Amino acid sequence: MIATRTIYLAIFSGISAVSLLYIALFVSLLVYRSPSATIQSKLPQESAEMTIRATKFTPEVLLSAPRRSCATPNARGTLALYTVSTYSFESHKKIREIRILDIGNGQSTLVTNEEKTSEPHWLENEILWFREGEKGSTELIIGSTEGARETYVAGTVPGPVSDAKLKVLDKGRVAIAFVGKAKPDGDLYNPENAPKTYSTGRVYDFLMVRHWDKYVSPNRNSIWYGVLQTPKSHVTGSSGRYTLSPVMNALENTYLESPIPPFGDSGHFDISKKGIAFVAKDPTLNPATNTTCHFYYLPVLSFTTATSSKPVKVEVEDLEGACSSPAISPNGQAAAFLNMKKNGYESDKNRLVLIPDLTKTSAATEVLKSNDGKGMWDRSPQSILWSNDGKSLFLTAEEEGRNILFKVDVPATPTDLDALPEKVTDAGYISEVYPLAADSPDLFISGSSLIDSSVFSIINPANPSSIKQVSSFSRNGSSFGLGKQQVSDIWFKGSGDYKVHAWVIKPSNFVEGKKYPLAYLIHGGPQGAWGDQWSTRWNPAVFAEQGYIAIAPNPTGSTGYGQDFCDAIKNNWGSLPYEDLVNGFEYIKDNLSYVDTDRAVALGASYGGYMMNWINGHPLGRKLKALVCHDGVFSMGNQMSSDEQYFPNHDLGGPVWTAQEKWDRWDPSRHTGNWSTPELVIHNGLDFRLPISEGLAAFNVLQERGVESRFLTFPDENHWVLKEENSLVWHTVVLNWINKFVGLPAYKEEGEEGFEVQSLALERETKEMSVR
Repeated sequence: MIATRTIYLAIFSGISAVSLLYIALFVSLLVYRSPSATIQSKLPQESAEMTIRATKFTPEVLLSAPRRSCATPNARGTLALYTVSTYSFESHKKIREIRILDIGNGQSTLVTNEEKTSEPHWLENEILWFREGEKGSTELIIGSTEGARETYVAGTVPGPVSDAKLKVLDKGRVAIAFVGKAKPDGDLYNPENAPKTYSTGRVYDFLMVRHWDKYVSPNRNSIWYGVLQTPKSHVTGSSGRYTLSPVMNALENTYLESPIPPFGDSGHFDISKKGIAFVAKDPTLNPATNTTCHFYYLPVLSFTTATSSKPVKVEVEDLEGACSSPAISPNGQAAAFLNMKKNGYESDKNRLVLIPDLTKTSAATEVLKSNDGKGMWDRSPQSILWSNDGKSLFLTAEEEGRNILFKVDVPATPTDLDALPEKVTDAGYISEVYPLAADSPDLFISGSSLIDSSVFSIINPANPSSIKQVSSFSRNGSSFGLGKQQVSDIWFKGSGDYKVHAWVIKPSNFVEGKKYPLAYLIHGGPQGAWGDQWSTRWNPAVFAEQGYIAIAPNPTGSTGYGQDFCDAIKNNWGSLPYEDLVNGFEYIKDNLSYVDTDRAVALGASYGGYMMNWINGHPLGRKLKALVCHDGVFSMGNQMSSDEQYFPNHDLGGPVWTAQEKWDRWDPSRHTGNWSTPELVIHNGLDFRLPISEGLAAFNVLQERGVESRFLTFPDENHWVLKEENSLVWHTVVLNWINKFVGLPAYKEEGEEGFEVQSLALERETKEMSVR
């Protein structure tokens, strides 16, 4: 339902006085510094890790802790560039910083904490980042790692832009491409300069009307390119300051949109000295009912002038689904990308496609093909990286609750490839991979785990056992009071002849012989999975630290367990996954003596929310003390109001008018006569994936049936709760709700957070007292 790219933001700074429980998280790392436009590398270096243990891992600790982004190493492999952000519940502000990590000693140095800065990139031996300028413009700021001079503005783009990629053309000349909205006439869109309108009316003659959390407008994502260059002194030969050339719209007059909304970013395009590769949806097809994409290559003779060339479309035989991860080889001659087979199925397996020669794009070939059409490799890669020598590809792919790295050698003829990709890593969750240095075979990896928010490592693919941890941001979880001993996994029999995997997270103060209530966590998607991965939204450790055994199963439909297992949820939303969960519950009851299944609650979002409503209408619901349904499905028919219609059309066997019986079969609203388990319903105002009417309908049923229930909504949030203040309210209400039913103390008084609690029961009681 919600295919997403996990985003790791970065936080660091402000010490909040809200609670002494988590003040230690900030003392050891960073302190507030006044905003400065100058490079701060002469300041004392600080450890890149938290050094003091939190008393207890609570929602406040989770949400106030510094969030570190993935890191990018420089060409020499000595420094890594990243961002950090920290939200303060005391000042109600977020502080963002750009920082450099010394890879050799693990020390971190502040570059800048100036407001409205973002996206640092290496620019040869200097650093480039974006800063919001006046009237909606974007300034390109240049600074030095040596602190020898102040920053300067290399150029100003007259509108909001983001997601840059850079490529050195020659010394002092660097091609740059970034993303910005284009108006129908091809010019850069700037909302600050948009004409004033006197009506809010919108008329649509096509889909989509809304996408994710916004109404679709005529302005489309586009890729813009130009050159950053320095003049050379005729006397000394030294280079001066970089200046930005005029920028051009690479997609002008093409009707193409890239990156693909709503989550597309720089992973949807790549640049070389010779051109730009990108993926885009087929503009001749309805975007709400089709996923068909193509790889395009735009030759660029000069990044300083508009190209007369048009993007060349690449079509691969039998591959008609979505595309992603275009990657041009280091010499600019070849490319690789990922392509799905089926149109309309966003969770189909990604196939690896190679283009040996970008001047002959018709030679694009799917590798590792098989006669049965399924492909030789039963994994779905998510990203591609070329090795420095262009002889190998590194792929990340989910495998049994982990996101690991694989290597495959690139043959001269793609059809000659018959060896399956080899594992380079086997643990944790990788988010990004880069070559350590321009001349090194080693790789720099950014990742996380269920107990560690950010880990930087170096690995030699030829010797995977050589992996070296450069920096664990939370000291392998100890700064949060968490440890590896809390995490384990189990396998149990599923509904059919297969095993189902689940993560088990215990409290940090777990005592042998004691029984703990169960928090059964059901993931969304449904084609998704719980991974050994950090999250600031649904973090199993938060529930474990309240005193639960948090168990996160990956039932039928989950990704990373083979494509057949993922595909099996089609036409089976309420059967196989539900039966897997029932079997899992019984396995826990019979085999995990430390879990008290008589004090069990279940929680889920999106498809997991659907499952809460389905469970409430079926026998498993009678074994649970309470449920939490976040942005879930109440009525299958209302999925016709969702944005991406290809999703229900695929998963439910066709459009509703051709498959009414299938849609009805798995409709939770048809079983509301059985609803009796207390349920907290959460649904947000900007959720256009599953509109708020779904949550309101579920709450109406619960209330009218007299089932204990609550409704929580955030009018300014979408399918997710992303704002820290809202997230703290979310955690407070959720934890108070489930704790009440299993005999645990309330997390905290809800009035402390300053949000509204509308209690009709209280109002009625007050009125009755006044009558007396």
